[in-house]
Amino acid sequence: MAKNYIQPGNEITITNEDVTDAAAIASGDGVLIGSLFGVAQVDIAVGAEGTIGLIGVYSLPKVSAQAWTVGQRIYWAAATSECTTTASSNKLIGVAVEAAANPSATGTVRLSAGFTI
Repeated sequence: MAKNYIQPGNEITITNEDVTDAAAIASGDGVLIGSLFGVAQVDIAVGAEGTIGLIGVYSLPKVSAQAWTVGQRIYWAAATSECTTTASSNKLIGVAVEAAANPSATGTVRLSAGFTI
């Protein structure tokens, strides 16, 4: 292994910055920091550190009025903290790995290793 190797990068530790309008992050919440997206593995209080998962398959909140197909690109709408099939100014986070009905509150997403587009 290379002497400069740090970790696999499947999970990373982040700080829930204590800034204006900051809120606690609950385990299972989607977390978008710049172009990095992950799912909180633990509850993370404002000002505290916690781990987010960058890869894997997660059940995440979605825009209820959308139907998803397997393999469809899924984006994160930061304004509503929901997954959507609408690209617009939203960030690409992965693909649907199960069909989701319209209406439905959650969808199953395979994350694209943390980096949004």
